Amino acid sequence: MLNSMKKLFSGKLSRTKLAITLTSFIVFSTILGFGVFHGTKAAVTVNVDGEEVTVRTHAKTVADILKELDIEVQPQDRLEPSKDTVVSDSMQIVWDPAKEVKLVIDDKEHTIYTTAETVQDFLTERDIDIKEHDKVSQQLNTPLKDNLVIAIEKAFEVALNVGGEKQQVWSTSTTVADFLEQHDITVNDLDRVEPSLEELVAKDTVVNITRVEKVTDVVEEPIEFGVVTQNDSSLDKGKEQVVQQGENGTVANHYEVILENGKEVSRELVKTETVKESLDRIVAVGTKAPPQPKPQQVVSRSTESSSKEFYVSSTAYTAFCNGCSGVTSTGINLRSNPGAKVIAVDPSVIPLGTKVYVEGYGYAVAGDTGGAIKGHKIDVFFSDKDAAYRWGRKKVKIKILD
Repeated sequence: MLNSMKKLFSGKLSRTKLAITLTSFIVFSTILGFGVFHGTKAAVTVNVDGEEVTVRTHAKTVADILKELDIEVQPQDRLEPSKDTVVSDSMQIVWDPAKEVKLVIDDKEHTIYTTAETVQDFLTERDIDIKEHDKVSQQLNTPLKDNLVIAIEKAFEVALNVGGEKQQVWSTSTTVADFLEQHDITVNDLDRVEPSLEELVAKDTVVNITRVEKVTDVVEEPIEFGVVTQNDSSLDKGKEQVVQQGENGTVANHYEVILENGKEVSRELVKTETVKESLDRIVAVGTKAPPQPKPQQVVSRSTESSSKEFYVSSTAYTAFCNGCSGVTSTGINLRSNPGAKVIAVDPSVIPLGTKVYVEGYGYAVAGDTGGAIKGHKIDVFFSDKDAAYRWGRKKVKIKILD
């Protein structure tokens, strides 16, 4: 009986141990299997747009890892290595998503996807050569980001003529005013600019700046002295004697002169000033008759009178001179009668209305006066300003006709 109990107890104990052993084996196998499963995962570093993340995976290819990470790669993105590359332990995967950049070249806009890091990298990638005078809206070292706008204005040569000095300079598409400011060129009030300041500069444009100056030129000219003859009864008839030596005067003519690029293009007389009055030469002409057999002689009480023919200092004027009304002091309308032959006189020498003959001018009437016409001076009328300039100032012979 005792032996039977021992056998039974011994059998029960063996089954318990077996159960414990089996349970322990299962648990160990599970733990070992779990450890083996995780221990066989590959460690992969994924660089996503500059940020690194390390993952452990049983993925077979790079595409599988990207799928696990829910990363959708576009054709423009940079992926290294390629999607079909087999995953290995310690693998480095780099995914650089492309950025959308707007490129504007000479007002033409393009949308471009790129993985370049900076503006300079982008330009190099697109094979865009930036010259010294080109304009780029961004600094070349600017990092690229989505929707960045890069505007490029390509420079071109422009012909520039400033005051007759020609040169070739660089420019981008801009207004003439900005173009001149960029090249430190000042435009004065009277200068002419072609094309106008508001127009755009383009390739093959020629920018002309005509330097215009207005200056005053004072020219001094001599006033030739006149010759006055006087009858002298104390001198024998036919003899002459100089009573007073003549002396030239001086007149200052003020001209307004327009210069373009240093060359005179127009000249207008605006004022005349007498610097020094001329002094007439006075010549005594003998009128003393030879002795007559008759006792009676008629002696003229007038010992001094003007001859019918003498020299005068002459100038010329027009009906449109500064301060002129066009109507003479005797009422002749010179603007309505441009062909009239009229001279201005000193009435104390030549009475108004006197008909005269002027050497080099012809028959005329003394029909006007002038503030500067004193003594043996006359001012002859011309309808044309150029003819008046050609006459100038000179000594002429005048003959009194009545």
